[in-house]
Formats: sequence, structure tokens, C-alpha cells
Amino acid sequence: MSDQPLATAHAQVLATRASGAVPVVTTFFDEATFTATHVVHDPATLRAAIIDPVLDFDQASGRTSRVSADKVIAHVEAEGLTVDWLLETHAHADHLSAAPHLKERLGGQIVIGAAIRTVQEVFGKVFNEGPAFARNGSQFDLLMDDGHAFSVGGIEAIALHVPGHTPACLAFVIGDAVFVGDTLFMPDYGTARADFPGGDARTLYRSIRRLMALPDETRVFLCHDYKATGRDQFVWETTIGAQRTANVHVHEGVGEDQFVAMREARDATLGMPKLILPSIQVNMRAGHLPEPDSNGVRYLRLPVDLL
Repeated sequence: MSDQPLATAHAQVLATRASGAVPVVTTFFDEATFTATHVVHDPATLRAAIIDPVLDFDQASGRTSRVSADKVIAHVEAEGLTVDWLLETHAHADHLSAAPHLKERLGGQIVIGAAIRTVQEVFGKVFNEGPAFARNGSQFDLLMDDGHAFSVGGIEAIALHVPGHTPACLAFVIGDAVFVGDTLFMPDYGTARADFPGGDARTLYRSIRRLMALPDETRVFLCHDYKATGRDQFVWETTIGAQRTANVHVHEGVGEDQFVAMREARDATLGMPKLILPSIQVNMRAGHLPEPDSNGVRYLRLPVDLL
């Protein structure tokens, strides 16, 4: 059976590289959450997308700040960019999204995968959300399905559904670059965990194999880096060719059953991300905090002995 979205993405990468009109990518790395936020723009039109922006959050005090997001805003303004898209690769479990703040300052539509509805159903129950919490994705401006075509200025782009880490993960292929979220890490670090509610190691393997069918020269931009053993620098850019031949978890020759056994055994040893409970509550709302309580204060819930 043909995979038309993948074929379209493959052709797009080759056409972009042949034309030389490749997108410019500027990355802001938040070491507190090990998160890479990418600003990608078309140099001909100065239209832009921002991918996976970070809202600073101090869990001990419950205070938010916008230092990380404001660095992105300063860059956008200095370069004279117009932001059309605020793209979330998934509902993150390790940081709060700054998308609403960026939208207020810069404009753009907040976008996530259509399967966010599944995440909202699952975590709506985890946090015992009442009927006021919509589970239809309406908090976002646009939900993208697999194969959704869009553009950043004059550069073609397409969304690929790559579930496994979460049900709603999307990779965004913009020109000759793919932004893979948490699906893959640097080749020397491997792959994302698949043990969150709705995650699945077998599904993750198939999603990764789909991405690895893109041309070898496709630039790959990651959402996180954790410095593999022996590496001193944070890195967030690689290529499909490097992933396909050298990824320590899922290089060529690693079969599905072998990967699943490795991933499930490894996941069983991992603790929960320290910001998962505040992050999911906010990110399933498109980065909006819960509505204020009767005293005007916003609260985040902490389920005890549940996860």
C-alpha cells in the first residue's frame, strides 16, 4: 500500500535541495528542560514558523516566566520575520508551552496533531477534569492530520503523523528539514521513551522507519538533547542518513521485535519527567493555564499514587 504523504515529503525534500531555496533554522536551547525551540523561516519572504516554544516554570514556587520565549521574540523582531505558525510536535511532558504568549506578541496559529483529542481524553481522566474542559482539540487554532500540506512563505511543508511516544506526535517536514519532536534523539543517544499513557514501542518503531524513508540528506532537527556519554556539547541537528546508519537504538538491521524489547526494558528503568504533571495539564490546553479559581488564583493538580 502506498504512503502518499511520505512520498510527497520525499519529493519535497529533493525539490527543495535542488532549488537551493532551503529554510533558515535558528535554534534556542533551554538547558533547564533540555529543549530545543526552532525558528524556521523562508529567506525570500521572511515568513516563519516557531516549533516547540518553552514557557519557563519553577515548580518549587509555582511561578512562570517568559525569559526563554522573549529571546525567541527578540530574534523574530530583529530579523523582521512574520510568524504564521506556532507548531507543537506533541503535548510535551517535560516543559510548558509558551505558544499563547508568542501568539499574543507575534501572531500565528497554534497547531498540533489531530490525535490530541486522544491525549485530552486520557489525561482529562487522570486530572479528573470536569465538563468545562473540552476534549475536542478546540483549544488549538488548527489540528493537522497525516499529510496536511501547508507552507512557510514560499517553502512547501507537510505534517507526518508519527505516533508511539504519544498518540498525537507529528513531524513537520518544511522544505528539506524535518522537525521530529521526541520521536528521535541524536544518533549517539537513540530514541524517545514510549511508556506514557497512549505510547507504544511497536508503533514508535514503525513511525521511525517511516521517517527514515526520507532522503538521507534531509536535515533532522530534534526537540531535545541530553549529551550522550563522551559528548561535551548539546547538539540538535543531524540527518536522516546519520540516523538510519548510526542511531544506537534503531539503525539499519535492528528489527521491530528487537527494538520493542530494548525500548520496553529501558523504559521500565526510567523515572517520570519532573515536570510531567504541570506540563500535560497546560499543554493539553494549547499552553493555556487552567482557569482561575474563585479566589482569582490558577491551580495545577497533583494526582497522588495514580501514575
